[in-house]
Amino acid sequence: MRKTSLTVLVLALGVFGIITTEMGMVGVLPQVSAELGVTPSTAGWLVGVFALVIAVSGPFTTLLASGIDRKKVLAAAIAVFAVSNAVYALTTQYEVMLAFRVIPALFHPVFFAVALATAARLVPAKDATRATTTVFAGVTVGFAFGVPLTSYLAEHLSLSSAFWFGALVNLIAFLGILRFVPSMPAGQGGRTSYGAQLSVLKRPRMWLTIVSVVLVFAAMFSVYGYFAEYLGQVTHMGGTWVSAMLMAFGIVMILGNFAFGSLLRRSVIRTVVAYPVLCLLVYVLLYAVGPLFAPMVPAVLVWGAVHSGGLIVSQSWLGRDASDAPEFGNSLFISFSNLGITVGTAVGGWVLAEHGARQLPWAGAGFAIAALLVMGLRLRLERGGERSATKAGRPERADSADSADSADAGGAADAADAGGAGGAADAADAGGAGGAGGAGATGISHPNGSAPVSQNG
Repeated sequence: MRKTSLTVLVLALGVFGIITTEMGMVGVLPQVSAELGVTPSTAGWLVGVFALVIAVSGPFTTLLASGIDRKKVLAAAIAVFAVSNAVYALTTQYEVMLAFRVIPALFHPVFFAVALATAARLVPAKDATRATTTVFAGVTVGFAFGVPLTSYLAEHLSLSSAFWFGALVNLIAFLGILRFVPSMPAGQGGRTSYGAQLSVLKRPRMWLTIVSVVLVFAAMFSVYGYFAEYLGQVTHMGGTWVSAMLMAFGIVMILGNFAFGSLLRRSVIRTVVAYPVLCLLVYVLLYAVGPLFAPMVPAVLVWGAVHSGGLIVSQSWLGRDASDAPEFGNSLFISFSNLGITVGTAVGGWVLAEHGARQLPWAGAGFAIAALLVMGLRLRLERGGERSATKAGRPERADSADSADSADAGGAADAADAGGAGGAADAADAGGAGGAGGAGATGISHPNGSAPVSQNG
């Protein structure tokens, strides 16, 4: 049992290393821009292209790896991240760094999917959720400590030292995988056919859900992707303060995980509808206090609390439409959440280049409004399907939606169409600022209280 616990912790360390590699770039973009001689918007593509590759390749690379021993997959994936960080530390060419953002991004969804599945398989069924939650904790700890520590090292030592830190973490995880993870040949257990999994895409509601997930992540990362630029150029915070704010942002995200998890257990639909409204309110707040140093400090904490909910809220939302194919649903979530990150960072980079950092919050606000409108349309379609089924004298199957959420669907749709005020108020009264540890680009999770995700093969 002790060795199993160490194995789970090693997998969590691997997730921490991957998140530090992926999102640590956000906190060092100003230094990268200066050292490589590129514009801030061009440097921003080091974040955006990573997400774009995950978005395009996620389901396919995971399927390709499904026939390989899990230990070998995990070791190879984390080794790629260690090598990539070493390249970041050594190169002086933007094109080289960009290429080595593409390569590890191909392995990112594979590691997450396999790590969660491996953790669930190593423990008794009753402990599977706890094991996968421990692995997933690497995401929030990465945001809370890995990202700000990367920023701190770049500011106070050197940019290369920040990347060497990432290389070291991933190297330790690699050695831990070799030592503690047992050989796990693929093919153990049953498989869900590819056709059965792909059938979830035949549902019109699924596509509206996917679009809303893309828009939610675009809303999050069109602003967060340029965190350092906004605090530096608009609030005039120095590098030390930016690092401190990144760490505070991440710590609040850990706490927010429990708050949004509690709200989702009470009502998925109301929490989902409230989320883009909360984003909109936060971005109005950021714009209002942007030039003011003292008020910006608590505003960053509020921002972190709301930002952290995007992952668990979006995954729970998409999970309602893919309950009969959870593995494929998670691969869709990996891909389209990262597509949202790509879109968001691209639009944020354009706003930064054309209109300046001061206007960045309006990019996020625009995406939040668009997400709310699509959610309203999605819920109206669900309500229409239920009415048609009732008239036909047969129950409508609500994909993984519980009965309470089904009853709430009509009211939530009306709230979304009206700007979401009703749903937001309900969620806010329930205590709702918090979330699931960060994004981005992590790409895989499991709904609160559900059985752990298992990897086919």
